[in-house]
Amino acid sequence: MDLRLVLSFAVPVAFILLIDYYAFQSVKTAFQHLSFKGYLFAGYWTITILAVLSILTYRTIGYKFLPHGVGTFIGAFVAISVLSKVVMILFLLGEDMSRIVRFAISKFSASPSSSTDIITRSQFLNRLAIMTAAVPFGTLLYGIIANAYNYQLHRVKIRFTNLPEAFNGFRIVQLSDIHTGSFTRTEPIQKAVETINRLNADVILFTGDLVNNTADEMEGYLSIFSKLQARLGVYSSTGNHDYGDYAQWSSKEAKEENFSRFIDVHRKLGWKLLMNEHHVFEKNGDKIALIGLENWGAGRWSKYGKFEKAYRGTEEIPFKIMMSHDPSNWDAKIRPNFPDIDLTLSGHTHGAQFGIESKWLKWSPSQWVYKQWAGLYQEGTQYLYVNRGFGFIGYPGRIGILPEITEITLVKA
Repeated sequence: MDLRLVLSFAVPVAFILLIDYYAFQSVKTAFQHLSFKGYLFAGYWTITILAVLSILTYRTIGYKFLPHGVGTFIGAFVAISVLSKVVMILFLLGEDMSRIVRFAISKFSASPSSSTDIITRSQFLNRLAIMTAAVPFGTLLYGIIANAYNYQLHRVKIRFTNLPEAFNGFRIVQLSDIHTGSFTRTEPIQKAVETINRLNADVILFTGDLVNNTADEMEGYLSIFSKLQARLGVYSSTGNHDYGDYAQWSSKEAKEENFSRFIDVHRKLGWKLLMNEHHVFEKNGDKIALIGLENWGAGRWSKYGKFEKAYRGTEEIPFKIMMSHDPSNWDAKIRPNFPDIDLTLSGHTHGAQFGIESKWLKWSPSQWVYKQWAGLYQEGTQYLYVNRGFGFIGYPGRIGILPEITEITLVKA
């Protein structure tokens, strides 16, 4: 067997077993006097065994052979289990180190001391550690059960002095980051599509990441998303996940074939995919341009976008909207080079699927990576709206930053 393959699951398995063994000492001490402790301990190690089997499954056959979306939940199960136990260990490690030091000192001390009192952990401390670890475990579990499909409608009005009169009140529904490969349920998605259609938008704009990796993730969802309706139709652009860059392919040709099928998916959906190109909407002689940029991200993200190509032909259009999946290019490319792009619509960040949004505080780890990570931003006369995402990836849920449907109304100032 390939040594690298062995190490790829031996190292994480060893890490999990080490963490679980240490954490188990706390569990054993805290509940040693309970009559049903045997069942409790058996449940503890059953979870450990399932986590190990999950890693072996992923490293050997991969998640692509598992039922749709199951791989996402397996990964989340392992991550939540390990994270909760790490919290428990961090809580206890300082106390254990202190006890070891005090025990060592007692050996050289003239005054007698009970080693049993020094070394033995108190049940109170261990139970407190378990309660502390239960907080992230319960929170992350709640985010999966209650929030993965808890769609929120965000309504935004943006005023522009140069908006053509005929488009005053023009309503856009923006969707982003659907990630069908992560879904395990269809009913809440069907209801979300019905909600969107009831908005009777002028146009629906989707700003990328339809899938996680492969075009066949859309199987079972074509009939749902093809029901999206707007007066002028549905338009979309590509995100970094749509190219299959994060999947393993047998050949370059296989990857290219997947992307061809991805493009064909849009045809089946009835969506107009704009790949470094634009479309002009006209009403009563007035015009606005919709520009669709392929994914381009600052730093390590893929750079398929051709800004000049997408922009070319819109120079004389008085009002321009750009669909650009990654918001990092607003500061890096759009504002410096295209000051007449009035509104940019992005997604990509998901708001990290974790954070706090209230009247008094807006915070997410996403802001450590992205200057613009959720909601509306303005610089001069240019605006950027970053959608929090419709779906999820990695962690199959959301905490604080909920999945979003956006209704944007353009208003003549």
